[in-house]
Amino acid sequence: AGIEYKRRRYKVEKFLAYFQAYTNTYGPIEHLKELYDTALSIPGVVGLAIGTRPDCVANPVLDLIESYASRTEVWLEYGLQTSHDRTLERIHRGHRYAAFVDAMERTHGRGINVCVHVILGLPGENREDMMITAKRLGRMDFQGIKIHLLHILRDTPMARQYANGEIPLLSLPEYASLVVDFLEHIPPQVIIHRMSGDAPPSMLVAPEWCLNKTEVLRTIEDEMRRRNFRQGSRRNSSE
Repeated sequence: AGIEYKRRRYKVEKFLAYFQAYTNTYGPIEHLKELYDTALSIPGVVGLAIGTRPDCVANPVLDLIESYASRTEVWLEYGLQTSHDRTLERIHRGHRYAAFVDAMERTHGRGINVCVHVILGLPGENREDMMITAKRLGRMDFQGIKIHLLHILRDTPMARQYANGEIPLLSLPEYASLVVDFLEHIPPQVIIHRMSGDAPPSMLVAPEWCLNKTEVLRTIEDEMRRRNFRQGSRRNSSE
């Protein structure tokens, strides 16, 4: 159904099957192989994008994904979110930064494209904290990045914390500035897959500005033009 919709709207004929929701490397190898094979058997599907956690990629799973990477386009998307253990613990992420570093080291050299997900504006983090994450990533070998903003969803612990005034959220200008700051530390060859994110309006508590994707991207692009932005321009800097 998704393929037919994209064909009609965008007039495209080739697709990546995106295993997006939940943890798509967490299961028996035989089951994962069946799922990946089924996706690749669909006419028009020319590759895989597999979203997962860095603590759920045992070597046999990487061996399986590597077998696809040798013959088709494959992206393995790791949810890092932040490099700070105190934040990972606060948001109950369930893994530490070391798990991400380990997953990256074991993925390296397998021919698998890696896309890293990060969230800006997490509770307790200031600009310096977020730039430390950017600098750490800037020293790694990966091929893509997706940058998200923190948004609050209904019926979650963060929704209750936000209602109690415990979680401040970024304004659109603040977020745009941070995105550009972050990307100045990311190697210039890394593909920017995403610079924002949102949620269904029925689930979103705040910030409402994230629903206007056009305005969010325009604000980020305006900030880039204002600074004469170049991706990676601050890489290896002390700032």
